[in-house]
Amino acid sequence: MEAVTAAWERYAAERTPRRPVNAAGAATWLNWTQYPDHGPDETLLGPVHGRRVLELGCGTGCNLAHLATLGADCVGIDIAPGQRAMAEARWGDLPGLTFQTAEATEFLTGHPGSFDVVLSIFGLVWFTNPAILLPLVRQSLSPGGVFAFSHRPARPDQEPRGSLREARAVSRWDYASEEWAALLSSACFTNITAEIIAPPTGECEGTLVVRAER
Repeated sequence: MEAVTAAWERYAAERTPRRPVNAAGAATWLNWTQYPDHGPDETLLGPVHGRRVLELGCGTGCNLAHLATLGADCVGIDIAPGQRAMAEARWGDLPGLTFQTAEATEFLTGHPGSFDVVLSIFGLVWFTNPAILLPLVRQSLSPGGVFAFSHRPARPDQEPRGSLREARAVSRWDYASEEWAALLSSACFTNITAEIIAPPTGECEGTLVVRAER
């Protein structure tokens, strides 16, 4: 676990902070794709006001902060302590928003039925064995709760799913849309959608966005 934490700390240190405002001049916004000002917004999650929201792998908290401004009661977890520090430095005064340093499967195990929405944007869903993670996510959701996540699409030339990266510390599970749908169905999720969002003009790679309900 120490090696995994160290790998994510190195990754976080190299990331460029999100800009202060987006193209529309907003100070907070939700961005599901790897491209700025592109793709769906928070409506993918349904109404969030008054709902309990958990982000897995929240990083510096920018996406979750937007949901808090819409009236959600938000918790963000990340395995890297440095990410929590940056999130709290930027968003610590925002009501309805807390951050914790935690390993996801341990956190989910201790919070059954605690959340109405669980999301992960290019976060740990991509880096955690779904056979372990998906049942825990479902367990953490209230009846009818929403689970949504995004990551880059699987490509035939990628390394095998689960291949070790970051000095053999971090694994990644690359699945196509239909594979994620099947995995979620096997974990007893319903109303599953999994689709590739087309990239903006001039870009060649889309974004896989997945949504399901308990």
